[in-house]
Amino acid sequence: MNMNETICSVSTAPGVGAIAVLRVSGNNSFPIANQLFTAKTDFMGTPSHTAKFAEIMDNGVLIDQVIFVKFCAPHSYDGEDMVEISCHGSRYIQQKILEMLLQRGCRLAEPGEFTMRAFMNGKMDLPQAEAVGDLIDSQSESAHRLAVNQLKGGFSREIADLRDRFIHLAALLELELDFSEEDVEFADRKEFTETLNQLQSEVKRLIQSFRVGNALKNGIPVAIAGKPNVGKSTLLNTLLDDDRAIVSDIPGTTRDTIEDTLTIGGTLFRFIDTAGIRHSDDTIENSGIQRTYKAMSNADIILYMVDATATPESIAKEFQHLCTEVDPSDKSIILIINKIDKNQISAPTSIQDGFCDMIGISAKNHTNIEAIRTALTRCVDKRRVSDSTLLTNARHYDLMMRISEDIDRIGEGLASGLPTDLVAIDVRSALDKLGRLTGTITDNDILNTIFGHFCIGK
Repeated sequence: MNMNETICSVSTAPGVGAIAVLRVSGNNSFPIANQLFTAKTDFMGTPSHTAKFAEIMDNGVLIDQVIFVKFCAPHSYDGEDMVEISCHGSRYIQQKILEMLLQRGCRLAEPGEFTMRAFMNGKMDLPQAEAVGDLIDSQSESAHRLAVNQLKGGFSREIADLRDRFIHLAALLELELDFSEEDVEFADRKEFTETLNQLQSEVKRLIQSFRVGNALKNGIPVAIAGKPNVGKSTLLNTLLDDDRAIVSDIPGTTRDTIEDTLTIGGTLFRFIDTAGIRHSDDTIENSGIQRTYKAMSNADIILYMVDATATPESIAKEFQHLCTEVDPSDKSIILIINKIDKNQISAPTSIQDGFCDMIGISAKNHTNIEAIRTALTRCVDKRRVSDSTLLTNARHYDLMMRISEDIDRIGEGLASGLPTDLVAIDVRSALDKLGRLTGTITDNDILNTIFGHFCIGK
């Protein structure tokens, strides 16, 4: 990308709509835009941050009546001179205005180029730029809230605080190096170790938040599991209010996982209907059962369904088997006792501590389904921490993991009496990674990967 070129693009979603918005940005955006409008518009004399009516003409033919907004650098989205043109949403009009801009010296913007220019011009750091993409992609209130907090700089402030403390460590180590021949120690090793422990604690807290943050961003995975014919597919269809899964009295009908999403209480949940768990000689069905166990292992929440006609003893036995297949300590398990219209049953007290909730329902008759929605929201709330401190981005997670490894090496070096200059290498390595997190240290491949996922026009 040539940052000196003037770029243009349609910024609204493709297709026909009431209006569309086109963006023009760069050093020549004002002279180029001025050529589109009739003389009476007085575009060049229009103050910054002013919306104004104008007509776009091409060889004496009216193309459209539009509203433009002029933004003078550096007080624009990307820090450059920028013009936003709101036209009618006809595909022809959009393409015609783009064509006229290109003929007058613009280049079509690359995906994410406006936001990349905002980053390059210091309008936002890299996590904030990534948050713009997350904000556009957000499908729920929770995902939206996470993206907004990151866009406002919540995560960046956390990283800045970590970086300041690493810089303090590095400065002390460098001072020791400068005065090494005079045997001067500017901070004892105990103080270094305490600081490192505090840093490691905060880094690991961020690392551990990734599972929750990523799930809130992309949808909390919820596995619906149990024996055949306990009503798993019926429950999925009832929750979604749609015949998404095939319902049959024949055991083993569901042989693969079926996924769909639903927003409950502002949080996106990703439901996975799984094959019934039982012993089978059918190779294909067994393959589906193995996928069931995998789905349960990967899920944050398990809706484990049993039949209300089952005995408490058989339910306890099922739970014991479930605990051998998945670790109940790192996920929420909700026991769903289905078909209470046929029989009222209480789960054995011996297993009650293993479940987040136990709910009696009739999926077929839609009885007590709201209790499941409430329980799901409660499970998420128990695991939720301050949104501004959640990791939601795999790039951030990878770098934080590597910073944690640097901290371990620094601690080992201090404990073993490693020379100060060697310990300082790992401190600088951690600082380098923090710089890559915020974008103070970048390379083109990383930037192209990040902004290449954006839509054109953003």
